[in-house]
Amino acid sequence: MNEKLLKTIEDRTDDLVALTADLIRFPTINPPGEAYRPCAEYIGERLKKRSFGVEYIRGEGTPGDTDRYPRVNVVARFDGRSPGPTVHFNSHIDVVEAGDGWTVDPFAGVVKDGRVYGRGACDMKGGLAASIIAVEAFMDVYPDFPGAIEISGTVDEESGGYGGVAYLAGKGYFSKPRVDHVIIPEPLNKDRICLGHRGVWWAEIETKGEIAHGSMPFLGDNAVRHMGAVLQAFEEELFPALDRKQTKMPVVPEGARRSTMNINSIHGGQTEDFRPGLPSPNVPDWCRLTIDRRFLLEENIAEVKSEVTSILDRLKRERPKFDYDIRDIMEVQPTMTERDAPVVKAIAQGIHEIFDREPDYVISPGTYDQKHVARIGHIYDCIAYGPGILDLAHRPDEWVGIEDMVQSAKVMAIGLDLLLRGKAR
Repeated sequence: MNEKLLKTIEDRTDDLVALTADLIRFPTINPPGEAYRPCAEYIGERLKKRSFGVEYIRGEGTPGDTDRYPRVNVVARFDGRSPGPTVHFNSHIDVVEAGDGWTVDPFAGVVKDGRVYGRGACDMKGGLAASIIAVEAFMDVYPDFPGAIEISGTVDEESGGYGGVAYLAGKGYFSKPRVDHVIIPEPLNKDRICLGHRGVWWAEIETKGEIAHGSMPFLGDNAVRHMGAVLQAFEEELFPALDRKQTKMPVVPEGARRSTMNINSIHGGQTEDFRPGLPSPNVPDWCRLTIDRRFLLEENIAEVKSEVTSILDRLKRERPKFDYDIRDIMEVQPTMTERDAPVVKAIAQGIHEIFDREPDYVISPGTYDQKHVARIGHIYDCIAYGPGILDLAHRPDEWVGIEDMVQSAKVMAIGLDLLLRGKAR
C-alpha cells in the first residue's frame, strides 16, 4: 500500500470535514435550483488555488433554467506533466428539499459523534469533498503525474440531470479524447462499486371525459372512473406480470431485481382551488396519472411501453366512451459497466487495499448521471463509488460518516494513482 498517500489523506481529515460542512451550508435545493452559482464558485475558487483551470457553464435553455435560477455548473481541469489518460470525478451539487422531522438544522453542517449532518451530506456532498481531498493529496504526493484530472460540480441530478451532466455531455465535456475514465461519488457504501442502473420510463396518461352537472352524472362522462378502470387493469394484469420478471443484474436491494412500476401521482376533475370554500358539482372531464416504470437490462423499451398501451387500447375497445392520451416524460436505457473495465479494476484494488476484501458489485435501483455519460458522451468506463449509506439519502437527519469519507478518499486516491501512473502494487 502507498503509505505516504494514505497518510496525507489522514492528515487532512479536519479539512475534509470542514469542506463537507461548507458545501452543506449552500442550500442548493432542487427544485427550484437555489444557490447553484455560489456553491459552484466556492468549488471553483478552491481548485483555482491548486492551479486548476476552472470553467462555469450554464445549462441555458434546460428545464428550470432562468435568470433567477441559472443552472450553473463548474468544471475544473489540471493537466499533468506529460500526456496520458484523463480521470474525471463528477458530483452533483443539488439536493432535495429538507422536509420535516429534523433534529438539527439541515443546512448548518453540524458535526457530532463522528458524523457530518445535513441535507446532502450523504447524497452527495460528502462524496464530492472526499474526491477533492483525494485529488489534492495525490497531486501533492505525485506532482509529476501524467495525464489529467478533472473535477466537476453539476446541477439538477435530482430532477434528471438535464441542466448538468446531460448539457455538458452534449457540449463534449464527457467524451473522448477529453475524458477516459469517470468516477461518480454517489453514496453506494464505501466497499461497493456501482456498475450502473436499471432503465426508466416516465409517462403521463390522461383519460378523457365530458363535463356535466354532478347531480346528473349520466349526462356527462366521468374521466376519473375511466382512470379507475386503468388502475384496476394495472393491478390485475400488469403488476403481477412485472413481478414475475427477474434480472441477472446485481441490483440492490433485492426487491429491485424485478421490474417495477410506481404510480407517482393522480389528479382529476376539479382542483383544490376552491378551499376554504365549497366545490362546484361537476363531472370530471379529465384525469391524469404519472407512472414511473423501472425496467431491466433484459427488457426492451418498446415492449415496456407496449405493456401499458396494450391495456389502454383494449379498454378503448371494450369500455364505452373510453379515450386516452399518453405522453412520454423521460426514458433512459439500463446501463452496466463491465467488471474488467479499467476504472472498475482500479477502484476494486483500492477497496482491497483499504478494507482487505473484494468489493461488492451492485446496480442502482434508480438512475443517476451515469446515464448521460454513457448515452450522450459515449464514455462507458464509468462507475459510481463514494462514501455514505444510500438508505439515508433524502431522509431527515441525513448524515455521512467522517471515517467513511476518509476511507473512500483513500480508495479514490489509489484508483486515481493506478489509472494515471498505472503501477499496480
